[in-house]
Amino acid sequence: MSNPRINLIIGIISISIFPVLVKWAPVSGITSAFYRMLLGLLFLFPYVLFRRKFTFPTGALWLPIVLCGIIFATDIAVWNLSIHYSNATQATLLTNLSPVWVGVGTFLFLPDKPGPRFWLGTLVALTGMVILIGLDTFTSMRLDLGFGLAMLSGILYASYMLISKTVLDKIDIVSFMTVSMAVSSIYLFAICLIFDQPIWHFEPVIWGVFVIQGLVCQLVGWLTISSAVKQMDAKSVSLSLLSQAVVTGLFAWMFIGEKITAQMIGGGVVILIGIAITYTGRKKASATTS
Repeated sequence: MSNPRINLIIGIISISIFPVLVKWAPVSGITSAFYRMLLGLLFLFPYVLFRRKFTFPTGALWLPIVLCGIIFATDIAVWNLSIHYSNATQATLLTNLSPVWVGVGTFLFLPDKPGPRFWLGTLVALTGMVILIGLDTFTSMRLDLGFGLAMLSGILYASYMLISKTVLDKIDIVSFMTVSMAVSSIYLFAICLIFDQPIWHFEPVIWGVFVIQGLVCQLVGWLTISSAVKQMDAKSVSLSLLSQAVVTGLFAWMFIGEKITAQMIGGGVVILIGIAITYTGRKKASATTS
C-alpha cells in the first residue's frame, strides 16, 4: 500500500497551483471549477474503461457519494462567491477554519475523537494563517454576506472531508472519484447556466490552463488526497491542507512574480509547526501502544 503521507504531499502540491492558474488566466471561478471537474473526469474515464476498475456502489453508498460531489462543487462555487462579496484574503482565512469544523464533526459523529495535540496543532496553524494573511485583515472583518459565505465554504469543505472518509472506508478510490466528479460536473454546469457564466469561446491558452487544472489539480491532486484520507484520519489531512497556503505562495512567487515577505515566511513557518505538533503527537502515541 502506498505511503499516505507521500500521497498527501503530492496532493497538496497538485492542488496548490490552482489559485495561481486562476490568477494567471483569469476566467470565471465557477467556469474554472466546472472544467476542472469535467476534464479531470474525462482523463479518468480511459483508465476506468480499459482497466475495468469501476465498481458500482451499493445502494447505501450512492447517497453519500452523490452528496460528496454536490458538497465539493458547492464549496467551490460558494468560495468564489465569497470572494465576490468580500475579498480573497478574508475568504481564504475563513475557509481555512475547516480543520476546526472537521475536529468538531469528528468529536460529535466519529469514534476517533480528536485529542489535545490536534486542538493545539490547529490553534498554532490557524495563528500562522492569521500571521501569513495579516492581522489587519483579521481585525477588519465585517459580519456581512461575504463573511457568511466564506464560513459556509469552510463548513462545506469539512463536511466533504468527513463524509468522504466514511465512504472511502467502503469503496475504492477510483470508483468514488468517478461518481463524485460526474455529479460535480453536472452540478457546476447547471450553476454556470443559471448564473450565465461563460463556458466556451476561450483562447487556446485558457483551454491549456483548464487541461492542467483537470489533470493536475483535480485528478492527481484529489486521487492522492483521497488515498491519504482512506489511510489516515480526516483531522490530520484537513490540518495538513493548511500548508496549501504556503505552497501556493511559493508557486505565485515562481510563476507570476508575487513577492514573498518576511511576514509570509513567518506565518508559513508557524503553520508548519502547528501541523508538526499534531503528527509528532501521533508518532509518540503509536510508539506507546506498539
